[in-house]
Amino acid sequence: MLSRLTRSRAVLISALPVAALLGVAGFAPLPYVIAQPGETADVLGERGGSPVITITGAPVRKTEGALRMTTIVATAPATDIDLGDVVDGWFRDDRAVLPRESVYPSGESDQEITERNLADMTESQHDATRAALSYLGEDPAKVKVTLRLTDVGGPSAGLLFSLGIVDKLEGNGAGGDLTGGRDIAGTGTISPQGEVGAVGGVALKTQAAQRDGATVFLVPKGECADARAGVGNGLRLIPVTTLTGAVDSLRALDAGKPVPSC
Repeated sequence: MLSRLTRSRAVLISALPVAALLGVAGFAPLPYVIAQPGETADVLGERGGSPVITITGAPVRKTEGALRMTTIVATAPATDIDLGDVVDGWFRDDRAVLPRESVYPSGESDQEITERNLADMTESQHDATRAALSYLGEDPAKVKVTLRLTDVGGPSAGLLFSLGIVDKLEGNGAGGDLTGGRDIAGTGTISPQGEVGAVGGVALKTQAAQRDGATVFLVPKGECADARAGVGNGLRLIPVTTLTGAVDSLRALDAGKPVPSC
């Protein structure tokens, strides 16, 4: 058995390499990115002076309220993240520390990443249009939809695009205002069949929504727990799995009927 003095020396000696390692780690770049709440954009409004959604070939109604797509923003792939940044991110509610590979696949340049994100957004817009027109029973050969939101990448605005199209076209014998005048935000991918998919970063997106005045947030059902982790008082979370379910929930909310909740 080691004497007390010997044990003390052993602990001291073994601690020195650890301290040195932490000291190096404090300055060495780590394979993480730091994400935080990004901007929101009302798909019923304008972007850069032009409507986000333009529809021809069918009557379009004047909308009220807002349907906000939400984003997160992450540090660039070439940004050096050190131990201090990681520790700071772990202890802040408005930051998230993510593995770099989960945001930026290895082997891709900054330009390739940007191009891929924009391609994902373009595909998402096409799927959102097909889902909305299918829901409404509109002929895509006659009704043309143009979506202008090219400065935001990724597929997570799909659900909100579909809801915006439905809101602008519906009301012509099919209902009324989807928002009920409310400021509604949300996130979720959309398939051409109207199925809503998970997106990630939901806790940060609820913060962005609340910051910009939203009172309701539509969240993919499987991400309810993440949404609750980021939400404060005053933001109602509604889980959704399909476009039809999202529309039905907004209709019920406007009518004062029971609505699903996270």
